[in-house]
Amino acid sequence: MKRPIVLVHGLWVTPHCWDKFRSYYESRGHQVLTPAWPGVSDDAAAMRRDASSLNSVGAEQVIEHYAEIIRGLPEAPIIIGHSYGGVITQVLIDRGLGAVGVAIDSVPPKGVYILPLSTYLALLPAFLKPATLRGTFLFTLRQFWKVFANTLSETEVREAYESVAIPASGRAIFQAALANFMVNAPTFVDFANDKRSPLLLIGGEKDVIMPSALNRKNFRKYRSSAITEFKEFPGRSHYIIAESGWEEVADYALSWATAQADSRESASPPIPVSA
Repeated sequence: MKRPIVLVHGLWVTPHCWDKFRSYYESRGHQVLTPAWPGVSDDAAAMRRDASSLNSVGAEQVIEHYAEIIRGLPEAPIIIGHSYGGVITQVLIDRGLGAVGVAIDSVPPKGVYILPLSTYLALLPAFLKPATLRGTFLFTLRQFWKVFANTLSETEVREAYESVAIPASGRAIFQAALANFMVNAPTFVDFANDKRSPLLLIGGEKDVIMPSALNRKNFRKYRSSAITEFKEFPGRSHYIIAESGWEEVADYALSWATAQADSRESASPPIPVSA
């Protein structure tokens, strides 16, 4: 069996957003784990009716949840995260977990200042509901289409919404949006960490909520000697991991990650699961 892969999903979706990536990577001989966030179930329709299990779930709880799973693996995995899962991936890699990290359409860590206007406008409906902070916020189908899957056809977006769309934890939303104003923000990473594993950031050209320019800005914050690269895919929305052309993204991420992991393995002793 090849090196395990852990796929970390983001807000507003269940782990089924990774179904295509999971099948693709399993067909290439990898063990693939797609753990859900604490409070998230596989049944999107049920969660749209009642998402109280997600109330007050925060980034720190999610990070520790994935860290515990990774520490239990026989070898350090490739960690690939999408959206909020992207910043979780960056934190895990910074903390010495994982052989390689890939952050796709990532939420920025603390320290990336001045977010694009499109990001604030996409999140504005959540900010305007005070109950969101301790509860959850669900995009309507139209909002989901506009900010999350804007390159899909109406038929495609309806299918995606029905199968994976769920409310998001308000606590996690505010922790990301206000990270630069928090002393101990859970999304902090040390951009100068020379000891971390290689990290690839991927952006989608047509992404509205986490634009490619924001991912490039995130990439440029890194100033360590650790390997860090950025790749933009043209014409892709925030739903880059499941929309048309997802295979190209999956293949690029895996090829890059395995090459980096193999290179490090041949150059040094096996990488420990945790630092």
